[in-house]
Amino acid sequence: MSEPLSTDSYKGVRDFYPADWARMEAMFMRIRETLRLSGYEEYNASPLERSELYEAKTSEEIVTDQTYTFTDRGDRSVTLRPEMTPTLARMVAGKRRELAYPLRWFSIGNRFRYERPQKGRLREFYQADIDLIGLPEGEADIEVVQLAATILKSFGAAETDFIIRMNSRPLLNAACAAAGLNGESIRQYLHLLDKKSKMPAKDFATASGTISKIDPLSIIDDPSTAPEVAIEKQRLFDRIATFAARDVNNVVFDSSITRGFDYYTGMVFEVYDTNPVNSRAIFGGGRYDGLVTLFGGDPIPAVGFALGDVTLSDFLETHSLTSKLDTPKPQLYLGTPLPSDVEAAQMFAHTLRAQNCRIFVNLTERSLGDQIKDAVRRGIPYFAAYGANEVADQIVRLKTLATGEETTLSLPEIPARLNSSN
Repeated sequence: MSEPLSTDSYKGVRDFYPADWARMEAMFMRIRETLRLSGYEEYNASPLERSELYEAKTSEEIVTDQTYTFTDRGDRSVTLRPEMTPTLARMVAGKRRELAYPLRWFSIGNRFRYERPQKGRLREFYQADIDLIGLPEGEADIEVVQLAATILKSFGAAETDFIIRMNSRPLLNAACAAAGLNGESIRQYLHLLDKKSKMPAKDFATASGTISKIDPLSIIDDPSTAPEVAIEKQRLFDRIATFAARDVNNVVFDSSITRGFDYYTGMVFEVYDTNPVNSRAIFGGGRYDGLVTLFGGDPIPAVGFALGDVTLSDFLETHSLTSKLDTPKPQLYLGTPLPSDVEAAQMFAHTLRAQNCRIFVNLTERSLGDQIKDAVRRGIPYFAAYGANEVADQIVRLKTLATGEETTLSLPEIPARLNSSN
């Protein structure tokens, strides 16, 4: 006899039992509601993409080390999407003349990266991607950053709970050029800078020294001898100064923020948890004006960010905000004294549900005592038996399971009583 199969899931991914999935859905529903208030529309696409889509512009580390890539039966190289932005660019390019700009789009779904599973990082994760497409830098950038803050505030977070660290790719490029770098050496330095927060300072200095004799960050700190750097730095500082007027008071300059993807062309930002227990980046984004040109045609300006479920959940737990994700349970457990009572109970439940009541109907042959125990186990607050007597008398005895108190109600009174206790 063969060994039984393991019940463990694949390493780095999760099973979502109903309560887990309900919490995930509640979290993303809150994001959906916030985005729709600002006119954002939801889109989606298959998680399977041609591998060349990522080889063209995504982070080299992700393409080389972190993608799930395979050859299909048609001898095509296929990748499970590690991120959504290239797919978005492909979709926009495919119908660029038919779309009404600016586009305010968002997508929520699963992404895949072959990473070492650790706190805040899994091999499959769910993510909301939010993008504003078709407007140049300026108001669009401000709207997107403001929206990032608004999403966290919608969960009850205060501005002191997080900080938005902002930088600029043009500023970084100008500093690299002033340090004598160009082309591939700029790319190498920016990829190294993206890892700076995870490296000992000594190791970063050593690695940086192999790319440039002058650290571009030192030029950003003192751009007196580099006019282009000074101009770009002032532009960024002027932009940051506008956020306070838009009710976002926690945006700060951070010269080390770069974002790992090669497609960023303008402002970049990362949102950090300020609690020392979870002192890490929660999510980030920036401007990417050239990505659509991979598919031909003129550039289409774009700016956006992505928010993953794992880091968002960690943030909400750290700040005791998860209670806002509680999903409503059934309000009433409708018990059946006899199996023959099930049909009448189902019909009555249908009537109550039409009045926005959440009803669980017993379909088993358990005794009423066991049905009450089942209701308690499920966390359902009220119980009522519904059988031949209740049908004849048109009344039920509604039992509050937390206290044992019973109240006699006519059938028409039940919806108001249930909904008043929500």
